[in-house]
Amino acid sequence: MIDFLIQQVAQHAEILITLVKIAILLFVVLTVNAYLTWFERKLIAHIQSRWGPHRVGPHGLLQPLADGAKFLLKEDPTPAGVDKFVYYLAPLLALALALTSIAVIPFGPDPLHFKGHDIYLGIVDLNIGILALFAITALGVYGLALAGWSSNNKYSLFGGLRSSAQMISYELALTMSVVGVLLMAGKFSLRDIIDAQANSHGLFNWGGIFHWNIFAGPFPQILGFLCFFIAAIAETNRAPFDLPEAEQELVGGFHTEYASFKFAMFFIAEYTSMITVSCLCSILFFGGWLSPFPASWTFTTYLPSLLLIPFGLWVIWDGMRYETIFGKLILPAVGVVVTALGAAFLLFPNVNAFVQGPFWLLSKICVFLFVYVWMRGTLPRFRYDQLMSFGWKLLLPASLANVVLTAAALLWRGN
Repeated sequence: MIDFLIQQVAQHAEILITLVKIAILLFVVLTVNAYLTWFERKLIAHIQSRWGPHRVGPHGLLQPLADGAKFLLKEDPTPAGVDKFVYYLAPLLALALALTSIAVIPFGPDPLHFKGHDIYLGIVDLNIGILALFAITALGVYGLALAGWSSNNKYSLFGGLRSSAQMISYELALTMSVVGVLLMAGKFSLRDIIDAQANSHGLFNWGGIFHWNIFAGPFPQILGFLCFFIAAIAETNRAPFDLPEAEQELVGGFHTEYASFKFAMFFIAEYTSMITVSCLCSILFFGGWLSPFPASWTFTTYLPSLLLIPFGLWVIWDGMRYETIFGKLILPAVGVVVTALGAAFLLFPNVNAFVQGPFWLLSKICVFLFVYVWMRGTLPRFRYDQLMSFGWKLLLPASLANVVLTAAALLWRGN
C-alpha cells in the first residue's frame, strides 16, 4: 500500500507541487492583506498625527486578527428584495478574480530544486502572461457591478454604475500604457519582460537602474508608467478615484447592503488588486527582481542581511522596554527570528544568492503599496465629471502618444 502511494505521488508530483504552491500563495496573500490594512491605518494615522491601532497586541499588530474574528462572528443580514443568487455571487466573484490574477505573477528568477523537480516562485508562467492578467482583472468589475445591481438599493446601484464607468474610461488607457514596454521587450511573458530589461540598452553604461524600462532606451517609459499607475489606481477604485464607494455621497456605494464576511471579501479583493498592480509596476517598468545596482557592486548582495539584522535587533530592544507583558514576550521572540534570518543569509551564500530576486521584487512592491496608502491619506477625491474628463481627455491621449513615440524610437534605432 505504501509503495502504491509513493508511486502515485511520483506520477502526479507536478500537480501536488502546484497545489502546495497555491495553498502557500493563498496563505501569504491573505496574511499580507490583513497586515496591509494595519499598515494603512497606521500610516494614515501618523499622517494625521494620530496613534492608529495600538491596543490589540503590541503596536496593534493583532488588530487584523480581531477584525477577522469580528467579520466572521458578527450578524450577516440579507436585505429584503435582493436578488439572492447574484447578491451572494458578487463578493465571491470579486475575490476569486483578484486572487486568480496573483497566480500569473512570477516572484523570482531561480527555481528551487527538490527531488528532481524545478519549483519556480509562481503558480504558472504563461507566454501571454500580461494578456491573461489584463483579461482577469478586467472581469473584476463584474463583482462590483453585480453587487450594486442586486442589492435593491439606489446608492449601491450608483456605486456599481460608477465602477463600470471607471472601468470603461480607464481600461483602454491602462492597456495602451504598457504597449511601449511590449514593443521594447517583444514578448508578452512577464518573465521575458524582466529578462529583456536585464539585457536592454541603458541611458548610461552603468547598468542596474538605468536598464529598467522606466529609464532604458530607445525611449524611456516614464510617460507610460505615469499613465499606467494612474489608470491602475482608478481601476482598483482607490483614492483619489474611489467614486464607487464615496461614503459622503453614496453611504458606502456598491457594498452598502453587505455586512460580515461578505463585506470583508470585497476589501480582500481590493487589497489583493493593490498587490497585483504593485507587482505589475515593478515588473513592467522597474526591472522586477533586478537589482538597482550594477552587477560589479557585489557588496549590495548583503543588503537583505544589513536590513534584517538591525531591524531584528531594534525589535528585540523595543520589546524589552514595551509597557505590557505580552509585548515583552512577543516582540523579542519576533526580533530573534528576524535577526536569525538575516544571519542565515550571511552564513549561507547559496541562500543569500537565491533571495536576491525575491528581495528586490518585494522591496519595490512595498514601495508602491506605500504610495497607494500615501495618496489615500493626502489627496482629495475627484469629482465624477473630473474623473471621466481626466481619463478620456488626458490619460488616453498621453498613453497613445507614448506608443507612437516608442515605436518611432525603435524604428530610428533599427535604422
